[in-house]
Amino acid sequence: MNRLKDATSPYLLQHADNPVEWFPWGDEAFAEARRRNVPLLISVGYSACHWCHVMAHESFEDEGTAALMNEHFVNVKVDREERPDVDAVYMSATQAMNGHGGWPMTVFATPEGHPFYTGTYFPRQQFQRLLTGVTNAWTGDRAAVLEQGSKIVEALNERSALPSGPLPTPDTLARAVRGLAGSFDAERGGFGGAPKFPPSMALEFLLRHAAAQAVGAARDDAAGEDSGAEAAEAGATGEAAAAMAVHTLEAMARGGIYDQLAGGFARYSVDADWVVPHFEKMLYDNALLLRVYAHWWRATGSVLGRRIALETADWLLAEMRTPEGGFASALDADSEGEEGKFYVWSPEELREVLGEEDGDWAIGLFEVTGTFEHGTSVLQLLEDPDDPERFARVRSALLAARAGRVRPGRDDKVVAAWNGLAVAALAEAGALFDRPDLVEAARRAATLVDELHLDGDRLLRTSRDGRAGANAGVLEDYADLAEGLLALYGVTGEVRWFRRAGTLLDAILERFSDGAGGFYDTAEDSESLFQRPQDPTDNATPSGQFAAAGALLSYAALTGSARHREAAEAALGTVTVLADRHARFAGWGLAAAQAAVSGPVEVAVVGPAGDPATAALHRTALLSPLPGLVVALGEGDSDEVPLLQGRGPVGGEPAAYVCRGFTCRMPVTTPAALLAELAAGA
Repeated sequence: MNRLKDATSPYLLQHADNPVEWFPWGDEAFAEARRRNVPLLISVGYSACHWCHVMAHESFEDEGTAALMNEHFVNVKVDREERPDVDAVYMSATQAMNGHGGWPMTVFATPEGHPFYTGTYFPRQQFQRLLTGVTNAWTGDRAAVLEQGSKIVEALNERSALPSGPLPTPDTLARAVRGLAGSFDAERGGFGGAPKFPPSMALEFLLRHAAAQAVGAARDDAAGEDSGAEAAEAGATGEAAAAMAVHTLEAMARGGIYDQLAGGFARYSVDADWVVPHFEKMLYDNALLLRVYAHWWRATGSVLGRRIALETADWLLAEMRTPEGGFASALDADSEGEEGKFYVWSPEELREVLGEEDGDWAIGLFEVTGTFEHGTSVLQLLEDPDDPERFARVRSALLAARAGRVRPGRDDKVVAAWNGLAVAALAEAGALFDRPDLVEAARRAATLVDELHLDGDRLLRTSRDGRAGANAGVLEDYADLAEGLLALYGVTGEVRWFRRAGTLLDAILERFSDGAGGFYDTAEDSESLFQRPQDPTDNATPSGQFAAAGALLSYAALTGSARHREAAEAALGTVTVLADRHARFAGWGLAAAQAAVSGPVEVAVVGPAGDPATAALHRTALLSPLPGLVVALGEGDSDEVPLLQGRGPVGGEPAAYVCRGFTCRMPVTTPAALLAELAAGA
């Protein structure tokens, strides 16, 4: 029976025709396991996962292996991107039992869902032996197996939550910078060794910290204050933060992890030099990196930062946008069964496409020296080309030739959280780089999620082809979408996004709170698993708790709500615990904490829509690198956005009010005066 044929997950649909009798995750699978009195075999993966494809081809498409699975197990296929809660609880068990995890994740569990044996990828023969061994254990000593499952669940549930502390202080943030410096790769950029993942959240923190220190130093200089040892130390920390961020951003942009032809970042680099990527491209990575590259340009005017931000934005629109206006989840690493085949080039291929002269020039420019398999290379661009027009011609020719290759598959499900990240990035990039099409793309994605994924304050995690999935949203969905909608409001002034963000954040406070200042990753009325997941640390995306803290802080700054501000500060207490030794896993929390320490500064811009003077003030506010700065935009006194209440034009002219904690300085009517107020109010 094909039980996966109606799935909204492309990953599940990839397995719909396997000889394995797969069940989707749900009550039916558990009931069948109890009826047959056999274990569950839970296989967790995702569409762009290379080794998931390998195990599928070797084992799940093999009639003999499938027969063993069908006879002795109830087999459940899970898309970790649709069910991050299921993935989280079984990954905790896998890591506890094996010391590591990964995908595909293979879990053997009792009919109650208690895991008793776990692993990741298994080659076919080893997997078949494992199936036989587990079957023998189940039939020969079931009591021991059941006891093992119960003990594992008990041990996992006894793990205490990560302790919390007070709201981080400036000293906490400075220590976090020094902690990051301890694992910084000064030669290659990034943190730690191979494999290297884009440290998007840590980079956002470092840019915010550097901006805060630079503005503080400028304010002291303007005031004529003597710079003592404490100020000098703060300045040095800010310079160190900026240097780590810039070096890493440059290295990633010039390496093979970045697609030098079409834009967009791969998931990670298998080496320490950012040369050879794991070729899958994820929406969340590119949304986060687009935003941080745009912020780099905003802070420094970096030409490279601007180029990478715009190319990444254009790649998102060209490759990841769905017909409904949302953004797809991922592109596969493989095409024609080979990882990276779509992206790599040999010297012979370059000469064939470009001719001898341009081919040899491109070979040197792109470092085509056999860095990958079979004499091919991943393209790098370690230096800007000496002939931009020639480069444009070569790039265009290579893109045209590459378009004839078999493209990687696309996982086109729309995930609420990751679309929230994309909305924030595209809205801000559109405003910063004067690209209305990017703002419109953000608006369309926000509209899709708002109209398709939301029912009141209930959020569904995924949709596909305009059809909503059945899985409830998790904390990161509510928080990242709220973050995106607040950014979109700040850019457009459209109050609907502000209102919806408030609804989402209230739902977080009411349904996700752990009662001790933190948040669970699932709502109180979500499906009950053997463990209620709660992980406050960043992974590939901001943790739900830190994302919630950041959005709550911004909303509090726009509303003056003590309830939302206090919830944000309580959630950031975990950052204080992580800052010294584990700052790499708290980047988004550190970024939010930097905003909290800095205020954040609030700017109310009031004036007629379409008035050039209003637009000039608005753009000036958006260009400020002050950490976490929020912008309210409207035509005047507004009952809907508290920061606008009682604040109107001055002498009939558009005006801007710079505030902190709803206490505002005198309004100004020119961009130059607004810049001075921002410097003074920081």
